[in-house]
Amino acid sequence: MKKIAVLFSGTGTNLKYILEHLHGKEVEVVVALTNRPDAGGIAFAKEHNIPVEIIDSTEFKNREAFDSELVHALHYYKPDLTVLAGFMRMLTPVFTDEIRAINLHPSLLPLHKGLMAIERSYEDENEEGGVSVHWVISELDAGEIILQKQIEKGSKDFETYEAEIKSIEKEALVEAIKKVLIETM
Repeated sequence: MKKIAVLFSGTGTNLKYILEHLHGKEVEVVVALTNRPDAGGIAFAKEHNIPVEIIDSTEFKNREAFDSELVHALHYYKPDLTVLAGFMRMLTPVFTDEIRAINLHPSLLPLHKGLMAIERSYEDENEEGGVSVHWVISELDAGEIILQKQIEKGSKDFETYEAEIKSIEKEALVEAIKKVLIETM
């Protein structure tokens, strides 16, 4: 069974979805790693008996020092793939040159890179919005796209649009993990 590491910074709903839909079935989540000691996703990992690594990004003098510790932790678990699922850190070549990773982003890249992507996507002139899963490189949200899923904006209010984006992002992430691990390995 292929092994993945999941990195997250917040509530961990994408981690939870991966644990419920892939873990122990098609992949093994070998570690859940967060940069925030108060991240909600820690509880989901513990519920599924997944090792949790907390590497507090505020305790490092720069991005490279943090990324070095991240790489060290990931090498210990030897994942076939690292999945950034709501991991809110820009990564340097210290990480990207060493770790094979994919990232979930809540817009149709190359549109709306970075923060507030859902809000910016909702407000743009396009008729569709969506999500992208892409390979992680040191340039923010610029790696090769693995897959995208779209939704129509129509006359939806922002809350409805955001809920639909959050729903399809989980499906897209699981689909991309399967695609990368089964089709390319």
